[in-house]
Amino acid sequence: MAFSRTELIDQLKFDGFSAKDAKYGVDALKVNWNKEAVKKAESYLSIMAFSKTELKEQLIFDGFTTSQANYGVKKGYK
Repeated sequence: MAFSRTELIDQLKFDGFSAKDAKYGVDALKVNWNKEAVKKAESYLSIMAFSKTELKEQLIFDGFTTSQANYGVKKGYK
């Protein structure tokens, strides 16, 4: 399952971690957020149709930066 940094922090908070601990934990990871954006884009495209613009907007809504969303669309949209 792919997450943006924001989504992962939110998930950890939902799981009972404090906001401070969730941010620390996520920031301590060595994550390539561009690759996560590609995985998330591919996941969306496997279950529904999106235009490139719609997919970019969805990835940004999910917490990816504009740059990460653009990368996800470029590499994930086949």
